[in-house]
Amino acid sequence: MKGQAVESTGRPCAGTKIPCYIFRSADDAGRHVAHLVANTIRERNSYGRYAVLGLATGSSPVSAYRELVRLYREEGLDFSRVITFNLDEYYGLRPDRPQSYHRWMHEHLFKHINIPPENIHIPNGTVPPEDLELYCQQYEQMIRKAGGIDLQLLGIGRNGHIGFNEPFSIRHSRTRLVRLDPVTRKDAAQDFFHEANVPTHAITMGIATILEAREIVLLAFGENKAKILREALEGPITDRVPASFLQEHRNVTCVADEGAAAELTGLATPWLLGNLDWTDPLIKQAVLWLCFQTNKALLKLEGDDFRRYDLHQLLRHYGPASRLAQRVFQWMMETITDHPAGTEPARILCFSPHPDDDVICMGGTLRRLVEDGHEVHIAYMTSGNIAVFDHDARRMADFAAELNRQFGIDQEKSSTLEATILEALAKKAPGDPDAPEVLKIKELIRWSEAKAAAAVCGCKEEHLHFLNLPFYRTGMVEKRPPSEEDYQMVRELIQRLRPRQIYVAGDFSDPHGTHRVCAKIIFQVLRQLEADEGYRPEVLLYRGAWQEWPLHQIHLAVPLSPADLQTKKEAIFRHESQKDTALFPGPDDPREFWQRAEDRNRYTADLYNQIGLPEYYAMEAFVRWDGRMI
Repeated sequence: MKGQAVESTGRPCAGTKIPCYIFRSADDAGRHVAHLVANTIRERNSYGRYAVLGLATGSSPVSAYRELVRLYREEGLDFSRVITFNLDEYYGLRPDRPQSYHRWMHEHLFKHINIPPENIHIPNGTVPPEDLELYCQQYEQMIRKAGGIDLQLLGIGRNGHIGFNEPFSIRHSRTRLVRLDPVTRKDAAQDFFHEANVPTHAITMGIATILEAREIVLLAFGENKAKILREALEGPITDRVPASFLQEHRNVTCVADEGAAAELTGLATPWLLGNLDWTDPLIKQAVLWLCFQTNKALLKLEGDDFRRYDLHQLLRHYGPASRLAQRVFQWMMETITDHPAGTEPARILCFSPHPDDDVICMGGTLRRLVEDGHEVHIAYMTSGNIAVFDHDARRMADFAAELNRQFGIDQEKSSTLEATILEALAKKAPGDPDAPEVLKIKELIRWSEAKAAAAVCGCKEEHLHFLNLPFYRTGMVEKRPPSEEDYQMVRELIQRLRPRQIYVAGDFSDPHGTHRVCAKIIFQVLRQLEADEGYRPEVLLYRGAWQEWPLHQIHLAVPLSPADLQTKKEAIFRHESQKDTALFPGPDDPREFWQRAEDRNRYTADLYNQIGLPEYYAMEAFVRWDGRMI
């Protein structure tokens, strides 16, 4: 079921100060970067020299490292004459800790290739404070002794950091100990199970060290990187955004997916860069943008509005203004529907990556589908057990044990299990994964909440499918790559149900990365089913937990009444373990999930109202999958 590994080519993005290439997905981009690395290794080795690589950690380079491993195993890429230097490491973290970059690099790359251990250099997070300054100087000396870095891979933090060079780092900085920015620690909280467990300091290469590399590749993936990527690639050079210093380098390239590139001028407002070939989607995007620039409804736009905002070419070729506005008005009217799957009864399948994504993102639509007489199935792809607080597990263990005691059910086994769970929780150090018994009780908490929430939406219990896909079963935020078993379980369900319509989470900014993995599995299965059997259901992508679809991308909008929205919130409330404070709420959004859902649904309806369409209380929005995304 896995796709073939092929080298992909990204399309250039105009308007950036650093060359940027946009790829369909992070996997495509990662494969491309891996081939750049492979070319560097082969070229340097052909001269009889070692290839010196600067390596990054985190989610951004994962797909590149996966492809490098494949190149080693299947195409004989030789790493025996490669020297590596990692950018950074948390200070105070032992190399064997699950969150250490030392362990991360070995698990994702080093233990799978033939690189000599003595050629691997990763900052040591356990150096005594009194030896730190000398140690950092020696790290710089090792880089120089190796001949300098040939190719440096970088990710970019939401605050613009590269390595752990946080905002307001000095341009001429070298390897050193740094205090981590609050934004960085908040983003890392998911790996440590709580922000309080995240180290406060790290050792990092300096900005000057990074800029001395002969070639630099900046990787940026996901919608949550869009804002900062625009600042780094199009804004001024400033120490407030350390990644902007890359503009000074003579050989730097940015590799991004469509989500991270979404706010770059070349994608967000390409008409501002000059003439372009107008397509219907671009016309819709530009005219809707003009509505919000002028604060006018569609049918109130005038020719002067187009000219004032540099849309002369659009007006000249597709005008007059009234015709353009009417076209877009009609397109947007056609997105509004009270019956998202039609009125003829059909089988519908909603895939929910976590046990609450279904009701958070499309609880109102689920209710509408049931009311329209459709057979609505929900597939919960993962257990969601790592997102349950320990105190909830402890409370449920107490409850289960007492229930058994009250009814005299196997009291000895019940007491033993309760003691095992409570002991495991008591012994768990901050940031440690849970014991299997604790994970099981947390899984049961999410399972019972999902059933209760689905019932509020009118979904029958026999139509709920708890897949618990294997890729998720690590007990950590870091997950395994999808295996054949993951693909087969999804394929079997779709083949058995043969739904006419499928709903998939298209919200790829979730802090776990689970949504993206789940979508990848589903899309790959659907492509294979179409190739094998000609089966192609309508696939609609929903959002809401972490972000919402831009207005110009929406294909379907389901209006919700105040009563509909209230029912949706009641379904979300059934997920009690995620209520008040979720373990992984995501960065910079303190709202509870029910508040996010309500605000986003009402905001979407308000946007429709602002462009002059019928006024609704709230709306859930969907985008049709074109067979290409991810």
